[in-house]
Amino acid sequence: MNYRAIFAIVRKDIKVASQNKGVLVPIIVLTVMFFVLFPWLTKLIPVFENAVGDMLTGIQKMLTRMPAGLQQELSGLSLTQVLIVYVLKYLLAPMFLMIPLMVALTIAADSFAGEKERKTLEALLYTPTTNRELFVAKLLSGWVPAIAVAWVGFVLYSVMANAAAWSQMHRIFFPNTMWVVLILWMVPASSRAQGFQDANQLGGIVVLPIVALFYVQVVGALYFNVVVVVLMGLAIWLLTGLLIWLGSRTFQRNRLMGA
Repeated sequence: MNYRAIFAIVRKDIKVASQNKGVLVPIIVLTVMFFVLFPWLTKLIPVFENAVGDMLTGIQKMLTRMPAGLQQELSGLSLTQVLIVYVLKYLLAPMFLMIPLMVALTIAADSFAGEKERKTLEALLYTPTTNRELFVAKLLSGWVPAIAVAWVGFVLYSVMANAAAWSQMHRIFFPNTMWVVLILWMVPASSRAQGFQDANQLGGIVVLPIVALFYVQVVGALYFNVVVVVLMGLAIWLLTGLLIWLGSRTFQRNRLMGA
């Protein structure tokens, strides 16, 4: 492996993406919405406490059917505090996975499409790199920024969640162990960039499992905990490894020239 050439391509792609408003603006908007806006929306819960009272009661009934660990964590909290913890710690956990995934998809979609638009694809394909090295470089070009956004966003989300809920919680309640495992174990696997040619076409499909995870928590069929996150992360890592292996075997630069 020519790691020097791989890292050179990765640095070039990240630099180009950071200067492309079509790539940078959606990432910034998505990041601000989730990591800043969503936590502060919980400030509205006390204002509309009467309006959401029935929903809070419904959530309490749903929690009685959940494992003892979650019930114990939420015991002794007011209805408003229950909703804050449930939303910020558990309900939004699957949605957090969408951030690095969408970052990776955005950069991957721009990877070769952008090279064609900038008329630099031919020069790239004639660089002294093997097909595998070029594949790995383009894979890392989407993966590295996605992980960086996720980890920085996690710190920002933690600060915003605790600041927004301080008037109700009166303590630092976020993150918990599950979120640490989520960010260090599951996010790196889920943020693997999709195939370059089909990144746009698959962009809507790959988020469906995450939406499904959000839904099963809403209906009380499952909630995120350390065991669930570890097992799901393991499954995603195995699937990711398989897809990378298949992709590296089928990746051919001559097909890109003809595309």
